[in-house]
Amino acid sequence: MAFLRQLSTKRLHEKNLIKKYLSETEEVMLGRDPNCQIVLETKMYKMVSRRHALIRLHTEQTAINCLRWEICDLNSVNGTYINGQRLQGSQILQVGDRISLGYNGPEFIFDNLSNQKSNSSVSPQVKPNRPPVSSVSNVKVEDIEDSGSITLTQLFPIASTGKELAKKAYLYPGIITVIFVVLMFLTVGNAGAFNLLLAAYIAGAAYYFVYQLCGKQKPWWILFGAALTTVLILLSPILTVFIGVFRVILPGDVSVNPQEVGFFNFLIRMFFGAGLMEELLKALPVFLALLIGRNLHSPWRNKIGVWEPLDGILLGTASAVGFTLLETLGQYVPNIVDSASLQLGVGAGELVGLQLLIPRILGSVAGHMAYSGYFGYFIGLSVLRPRSSWLILGVGYFTASILHALWNASGVLNIFLLTFVGVVSYAFLGAAILKARVLSPTRNENFATQAIINK
Repeated sequence: MAFLRQLSTKRLHEKNLIKKYLSETEEVMLGRDPNCQIVLETKMYKMVSRRHALIRLHTEQTAINCLRWEICDLNSVNGTYINGQRLQGSQILQVGDRISLGYNGPEFIFDNLSNQKSNSSVSPQVKPNRPPVSSVSNVKVEDIEDSGSITLTQLFPIASTGKELAKKAYLYPGIITVIFVVLMFLTVGNAGAFNLLLAAYIAGAAYYFVYQLCGKQKPWWILFGAALTTVLILLSPILTVFIGVFRVILPGDVSVNPQEVGFFNFLIRMFFGAGLMEELLKALPVFLALLIGRNLHSPWRNKIGVWEPLDGILLGTASAVGFTLLETLGQYVPNIVDSASLQLGVGAGELVGLQLLIPRILGSVAGHMAYSGYFGYFIGLSVLRPRSSWLILGVGYFTASILHALWNASGVLNIFLLTFVGVVSYAFLGAAILKARVLSPTRNENFATQAIINK
């Protein structure tokens, strides 16, 4: 008689582990739905779909009294794995197969009574909960060695890490950090070069944080291209056209003294002159990638284009990095350095510029990156929901612009209000990322989602 036996887990007591005998006349469904034959608790196994997988008697038998069971994945979100390999469709089960509902989800062993009896008579000293090496494709020999022995890989861990070092130990961010540190040592005394390196590193770290939250792989040169495109737009006559439309024709003149015009008047000016103007400008690379992607063939169309909200967020925040770097290094830092140098001296002026640079770049996560990433979410959503694209784009554009305007205007009113607006802006971006991961057509491949499931 065949049966499924749940493997031991730290979260469950041994007596609560599931053991289900298979019937020749009944299909066994596994999932979180209460109507399933094997029900997994929702709070404990969020990676399991409501109806995750099905086990049934295989219709074609090889011989009399030789029953075979097959397992079918029911289009589950996180997939079904057999011995570490993702199941595609259906597969005949073999004695000893390890079934996992989702990557690192609850695991079951497919077994039968005759096999257990034969195993117990041949090798009674074998530990029942220790899986055979051959049935687990992703387990290394050194991981299951006797804990009392000392191996070469234990003494020299780097000899066994392989690709895991790059994937799980943040090897590449570490290498980049070392390179930037060396370059900053070399530029000590050259304020301009030092500020550029420091700003680039902080901006890169802030963007990497957002990239990890999104969890979708996008070629680095596409993201760098979005940032560079924004810089080129700011240095081109396009900026002059935007200023003429939003700050001259529309009521977006932000050069006035906020104390003279009042908060609400200043907020309206910021909405047109900073919010609407700058958010549309930063969105141009996103729209450009969307148009280019539509005219390309796979796989380039998926790498370059905008096909879902996560694409829009990644490109929008990358564009914001370019905007922040140019605005900070090309406008704010030079202005305050010149002003402070006249009053305090050149050295003190450069120190003040450095003090302004750090919070401006670091704060872009709750500033320009938050607004542009939020608008980027709606650009990607309009691709998934084309029938309501104009409504979606309008809501996203307006919301991002008003958050931008509130940040600029609240700074002159109250420092606590400025903090509140910054927190709200980051919360909007975080919420958009979480929703984008749920809506993503490539959710099964999302490394941020898998990282949460694996914990």
